[in-house]
Amino acid sequence: MTFIELQNKAKELKLKLENLIEKKDITNLKVELEALTEKSKATDFWNDNDTAQNVMRNIGDLTNEFEEIETLNMTSESISEMLEESSEDDLEVIEMLQEEIKSFEKSIDKTEISTYLSGKFDSSDCILSIHAGQGGTEAMDWTEMLLRMYTRYCNSIGWKVTIIDQVPGTEAGLSSVNLEIKGRFAYGYLKHEHGTHRLVRNSPFNSQGLRQTSFSGVEVIPVVEVDIDIELDESELDFTAMRSGGPGGQNVNKVASKVRIVHKPTGIVVESSAHRTQHQNRETAMRMLKAKLYEIEEQKQKAIMAQEKGEYKIAGWGNQIRNYVLQPYKLVKDVRTGVETSQSDSVLDGNIQAFIDAEVRML
Repeated sequence: MTFIELQNKAKELKLKLENLIEKKDITNLKVELEALTEKSKATDFWNDNDTAQNVMRNIGDLTNEFEEIETLNMTSESISEMLEESSEDDLEVIEMLQEEIKSFEKSIDKTEISTYLSGKFDSSDCILSIHAGQGGTEAMDWTEMLLRMYTRYCNSIGWKVTIIDQVPGTEAGLSSVNLEIKGRFAYGYLKHEHGTHRLVRNSPFNSQGLRQTSFSGVEVIPVVEVDIDIELDESELDFTAMRSGGPGGQNVNKVASKVRIVHKPTGIVVESSAHRTQHQNRETAMRMLKAKLYEIEEQKQKAIMAQEKGEYKIAGWGNQIRNYVLQPYKLVKDVRTGVETSQSDSVLDGNIQAFIDAEVRML
């Protein structure tokens, strides 16, 4: 870039930052942070450990947001000062400014993504479930691969991942797994991962090593508070307690702590075995059930609106949202956004931010 182009770019990014700060509604965020901080000072604050931990996590998340904005403001001022003190003859300074402005733009784009998340539960934690679909043992192995991918992604950005329940595959992998993911905007960022994920590779489960296609379904629902506007009739619930399977020590083998709840009208089944007590697992299962019922109502409303527009399409099992091809070539492509990469190993290692960002922006 020429010196004049750098000046214009810096002005453009400064304006973009100002718009970003306005969209984030910093004033209301400060009010929210002050309220949470005041709540944390109560003498009985830690009587409810789970609630207290959530409050402290929200305080940390909001504090990080303010620090990000402050850093961006400082960078913008620094770039402006360097431009004022330099001229087009300062080649070394111009080269340094180019790198600084390039990095500044990337930082703004990264922070800007959250401004697209304005849905009712976008800032909430979420439950991400993965279910093996067509493909037999191959699909169950694919489900375990997706579990690793999402776990690594969440860990890389500081979100906490807890396996609520999992069902082992018949020969390998997993038949299904439910994850609770805690982090600011976890639901907002991950909700578009909901759908069918298709894998194409040479199968390690047959002697010929033939190429095989398999599918796994991903479901994402928000973790909602108990007082969500969903009424449940206890007579419509089938509650079962059982012993958890798999590793976990004496508690797992001797105490009936795992909980299964069946909602009779819809046939929805939710299970939780993440906690050591039946009471805690029941609470987690109830949150999952309410979230699923809320999601059903939301989808009904969306379907009605889409039908009125003449665009209604049933969300069937076979409607894959992303293809992961490992053989005969490497390519991961999202069929909705068109984002693709040949770095399939990197994607399966959890580097899916480019896909996430494009999904968030697509609406």
